[in-house]
Amino acid sequence: MGEITLITGGARSGKSQQALKLALPYQRKFFVATGEALDDEMTARIEFHRTTRPPDFQTVEEPVQVVSALDELRNSADLVVLDCLTLWMSNLMHRHGTDDGPVLAQADQLAATLKEAPFASIVVTDEVGSGIVPTDHAESRRFRDLLGWTNQKVAAVADQVLLMVAGYPVKVK
Repeated sequence: MGEITLITGGARSGKSQQALKLALPYQRKFFVATGEALDDEMTARIEFHRTTRPPDFQTVEEPVQVVSALDELRNSADLVVLDCLTLWMSNLMHRHGTDDGPVLAQADQLAATLKEAPFASIVVTDEVGSGIVPTDHAESRRFRDLLGWTNQKVAAVADQVLLMVAGYPVKVK
C-alpha cells in the first residue's frame, strides 16, 4: 500500500504547491484534477493549472468518477495527486441534489480506494469549517458538512495530514 498524505488549509494557502513539492521524487506521476469549467473564471483557472503543471505529470481530468479514475491508475502510477476534494464534493452535490447518502458513500469508497492503492497519494482539500456557520444558506451548510466529513474519512486513512498556513506546512498527523 502506498503512503497517503492529506493536505488541507484555506484558499491560497499553498496546498497545491506543497503537493507538487512532495511529488518531486516520484517517477510515474499522475494528477487527477476535479475542476469543471462551468463559467469563464473557472475555465481560466483550469487552463492556468494545465499550463503551469510540471510536464512530468500525466493529467486525468475527472470531476465526478474519482474512484474509478484512481482504480484505472493502479498499474501505471507511483504517485497520484488528487486536487481537489473540495471541487469534487461540489460536483457530487450538483449531481445528487439533497441526498447525502450517495455523496457520503462516494467519500467512503474514496477512503477505501486510497487505503488499498499500490501507489502513493497526495490529496488536496480545503478546510472550510473554521469560519462562521452560513446561517442564510442551507446548501452552503450542507457543503461545509459534507466536505468536513469527507476530509475526516480521508484523514483517518492518511499516513500524514498537513495543514497549510500562509505557504507553510504544519504537521497535524
